[in-house]
Order: sequence, then structure tokens, then C-alpha cells
Amino acid sequence: MDTQKRLHENISALADGELADSERELALAALDTMEGQAAWRAYHLAGDVLRDQASGALSDGFSASLAARLAAEPAYTAAATSAERGPDPSAPAPDQAESPADVILP
Repeated sequence: MDTQKRLHENISALADGELADSERELALAALDTMEGQAAWRAYHLAGDVLRDQASGALSDGFSASLAARLAAEPAYTAAATSAERGPDPSAPAPDQAESPADVILP
């Protein structure tokens, strides 16, 4: 993971109160930079909006900036479970399955 991404994740975790103690010093150092401070404000504002606690009007570019940040995030997909995938089309139908007598053992 690149350093910038890690710093942003640490700032986000710090804002959420979920940062491990071992990462705290790095996150606090990042808050000494303009980029770190901007990330801190953005994470807090996003959290306030999600909790419907935003005070005052959002900046004109907030929604565009948030949309761009979300678009830049990697998409995560979970592997579908067998129930979600449905039956295996290459598997024999239950009435066509081999009986134990038809199986040849090595």
C-alpha cells in the first residue's frame, strides 16, 4: 500500500476513533500537513453528513469532491456463495448422476 493511501486510511481511522495505538503517531504527524488537515476536515464532514449532523451549508464543490473520492476508491466484491450462484450448469442433473455401482475406483 502506498504511503499516501496509508496516511489517509490512518486519518480516517483516527477520525472514527478506530486507529490502533501503533499507528497514532504517524496519523498525528500527517495532521501537521495541509493535505492531512484537509483530509481530517473531509472525513469529519462526511461523517457528520452521514449522521445528519452537518451544520451550515456545504461548500459548492463538496459533493463533486466526495463523488470523485468515492470513484477513486477500489471496488470490493465478495465471492458469490453457491446459493447465490445457483446450480452448476456443468454438473449432471440429479436423475443423471452416477450410482455407486457405476463408479470405478483406482
